[in-house]
Order: sequence, then structure tokens, then C-alpha cells
Amino acid sequence: MQLHISPSLRHVTVFPSGKGVREFIKVKVGGRRVSYRMLFYSLLLLTFLLRFVFVLTAVDTIDGERKCSTIGCVGKRLGPRIWGRRMESLVPEDMYRILEEKGKEEVGRTDIPQTLEEFTTEMRTKKSDLKTFAVELRSMVNLMEQRTRSAKIQEYLYRHVASSSIPKQLHCLALILANEHTNNANARLQLPPAELVPNLVDNSFYHFVLASDNVLAASVVATSLIRNSISPERVVLHMITDRKTYSTMHAWFSLHSLAPAVVEVKGLHHFDWFTKGKVPVLEAMEKDKDMRAKFRGGSSEIVKSSVNNSEKPYVIASKLQTLSPKYNSVMNHIRINLPEMFPSLNKVVFLDDDIVIQTDLTPLWDIDLGGKVNGAVETCRGDDKFVMSKRFKSYLNFSNPLIKENFDPNECAWAYGMNIFDLEAWRKTNISQTYNYWLQQNLKSDLSLWQLGTLPPGLIAFHGHVQVIDPFWHMLGLGYQENTSLADAESAGVIHFNGRAKPWLDIAFPSLRPLWAKYVDFSDKFIKKCHIRAS
Repeated sequence: MQLHISPSLRHVTVFPSGKGVREFIKVKVGGRRVSYRMLFYSLLLLTFLLRFVFVLTAVDTIDGERKCSTIGCVGKRLGPRIWGRRMESLVPEDMYRILEEKGKEEVGRTDIPQTLEEFTTEMRTKKSDLKTFAVELRSMVNLMEQRTRSAKIQEYLYRHVASSSIPKQLHCLALILANEHTNNANARLQLPPAELVPNLVDNSFYHFVLASDNVLAASVVATSLIRNSISPERVVLHMITDRKTYSTMHAWFSLHSLAPAVVEVKGLHHFDWFTKGKVPVLEAMEKDKDMRAKFRGGSSEIVKSSVNNSEKPYVIASKLQTLSPKYNSVMNHIRINLPEMFPSLNKVVFLDDDIVIQTDLTPLWDIDLGGKVNGAVETCRGDDKFVMSKRFKSYLNFSNPLIKENFDPNECAWAYGMNIFDLEAWRKTNISQTYNYWLQQNLKSDLSLWQLGTLPPGLIAFHGHVQVIDPFWHMLGLGYQENTSLADAESAGVIHFNGRAKPWLDIAFPSLRPLWAKYVDFSDKFIKKCHIRAS
């Protein structure tokens, strides 16, 4: 059969082949209704549709849908797109069902593929069906999940041990300074000198309070404070420590003068109110210590029990964190007694020993607290959602009726570490009594109101007495947020290494540690003798 189209595109002639008989069909095409181009494009479109139908039919056959006809497949696949409906999943339902099964046959298996390459090779070699593919995939993923969970728990355990232990370098420094205090008269100088003692109660000076039993950490806070102060001669630093660290701390600040600033070093045993009568915080701490030991059973018990349950690694980490010595340290609780410790002072700035000061802090005295007691940075707003997303529900147990009835779970939390305390306003409140009351309530409830640290009772005691200050004055998270921007950290007024990765430990983040280390004099004879290095 032959097809002939006239040059004018107005006639189409079909010549069929016959037994010597020449027949033809001549079709006259109306020029205005059908053109050659229209016929050509129609044939081209028909060819494309036929190929498209063939491809879809082949795909359905591969998927195992052999009952799907060509037209049916086209309708099934094009229909949802034409009508705007959601496309059906290309993953067969059987695959989901197999993946969701518990897989008891996986227990004790030793032939589970260890890598994706092994899995792919095995499937191709055995020419496995869909069910075998899904079962092997599930087995491999479950194995990887178990190993990842175990490794994560071990990491948390090692970090807990590292953060809770005293590095040998710090132990060395404490021993050397204690010996120096005994044998060197210059290490026992009066701090401050007699002529500067009146400045300790002079409210025209800028008074900072630092409570610590870590000499190296305290030295960095003090050095960074004085070095960045515009008027160091008007700065008074009240250094508070415990009895066992007093001689060490006194020796360091006697031998490393921070003049013209005034530095006072006192042990808790030097305060009359602390040695006479009952101290509620100390009583609560003793009960808290016994309760935690019984309640948690030690780090090894926590890790051991995690093998037999499905708790997430971060839950195990929080349990380990409750065992940290700092949560039962008097240095952490002592801030609640500031009005009794400094009865002559009107305002102080309280500093933690894991901070670094990078700017002059004297403008803090110009901040109007509006009659509130505590000037603090909020921790529920900020670009870093990992660090700045803390609300009351992050610290308090709102499943307990006592908490649920008295507080709002979505109320914004604030941070300890760098706080302005108006002691005059504080003395007019019952903040300290409220703090001690809730400590007792938590102990009576077997630690069911909260489990970690001094911030939860602080949130309760200072509730309604907090004035929010600019976040520039206190950047948090450098002890647990490795992704902290170095540029952001350098631009903050105070940076806080809260978390396990303290800058004096080997587990500190290498990119952030230099911000702390630059305030350590590594040429100092005591530092060199104890092999304390910048990295």
C-alpha cells in the first residue's frame, strides 16, 4: 500500500496492491479544515501515546500488578494527577507490613549483613524476592540501631566519668598550692590588705561574687573580669570557697595579684551564720545525696539496666547527669544565702566559675531592675533552638499535681551563671524561705518534682522576681553545643561553658576552648609544673 500526498496538500491518495487490479482511494482534504501539519502532529501524538501506554504497562507488570490493563493503568496513573488527588505509594503494602513486624527470627543471628554493600551483593546473588529483601533490610537496620544506641550510651557514660572526675593536672595544682600556703609566707598574705578592707562594704564599688572550689576555673573568671574592666580599681571580687579548698585558693590569689582590683578570699567556715545553728540548704543537701544514691544506684547500674529496656540514650544521659557532684555541691546552692553573706551590700553580680568575661561588666549596675530581685537572661528565645528553647516544663515535672497547680509549663525559663541580684529588694521578700521549702517538698516526693541541679528550685523561688536583661550579657551552651558559632561567641559579653564539656577538661570542644585558654598564663611556674597546656 502506498500513500501519496499532492504538492498542494489538498489530496491524499491511497494505492493498495492487488492482483493486477489497480484500485485507489482518493480523498479530498478541505484546505480550511484539515492541514498537512495537523495530520502530521496527530500521527506524532498518537505514536507518543502508544509508547507511553507501553511503558506504563511494563512498569505495572514489573511491580507485580499483572491484572492491570493498559487503559486501566493509564487511568490509574494519570487520574490522580488530572483530578489533583495524591499519588499512591510506589512501595507495596506488603513491604510496610514486613518492616513493621518484630522479627523474632533475628535474635541470635550471625549472618546479618554488616554493610550496605554486603546487603546489596547478597540480594543480587540470591535473586531474592520482595519478602526476603524486606526481612534482611529490617534485620540490618535493627542491628545498626542497636549498635548506635549502645555506642551512644557508652559515650554518655565516658563523658559523665570525665566530667565528674578531677583531672590529675588540677589535682596537682591544688596540692602544690596547698603546700605553698603552708611553707611560703607570701602565699598567706592578708586578702585584701588592711587598708582596702573598707572597700569590701562600700556600695560605691562594683561588687562581684564568685563561688568555686576549682582554682584554675576561678582564676580565669577573675582574670577575664579584671582585664576587661574599664575601671578595675573600682572592682571588688568576693571569692567564696569551701574549707578544703580555702588554703589553695588563698595561695593562688596571694601569689597572683589582680591589683588595682580588690580581691577577698573567704571560706564558708568564716561566715558566722554558716557555722552557728542549722542551715536548711546543708540539711537538704545531705538528704538529697542519700536519696540520689538510693534512687539511682550509681552510673554502672544505670548503664546495666539500659540493656534490658528501650529507653532512649538521652534519657540515660539525664539519669547519669543527676549523679554529677556539682548538683550536690554547696557551691551551687550558696547563692540563695547572698543576703545573709553580705548584709552591708545593696547589689552584687553573681558569677559561676565556668564562664569567661569578654567585656566591661560595670554597665550592669546601670540596668534598672524595676524593683525585681534577679536580673537574668531568658533561655526560651534565640536563634539556637537547641540551647535557647528552655521553659519551665524543661526543668519541672508537670505530671506532679503540686507543680501543675502552681506553675505554667510554657513560662520562659532563665539562666544562672551571670546574674544581677538586688540584695535590698531581696531582703524584703521570702525568696530564700521559698527555696528551702521546695527543696524539702522535692525530697519528700522522692525527687519527683525535679531531678537536676539548683535551677529548678531557683525558678520557683524567684518566680515573679526576675527582670529580663539583654542576651548579650550571657551566652549559654558552650559546654554542650559543639556547633556554637565562634563569631557569635566572640561577640557576647559573657560566655558560659555550661554542660559537660568544661574548657579545662580534655572533652572540651577544640574550637571553643581557646576563648577560655587565652586567660590562662601557661608560662606560670605552677601551671607548667602540673603540665597544664593550651590544648
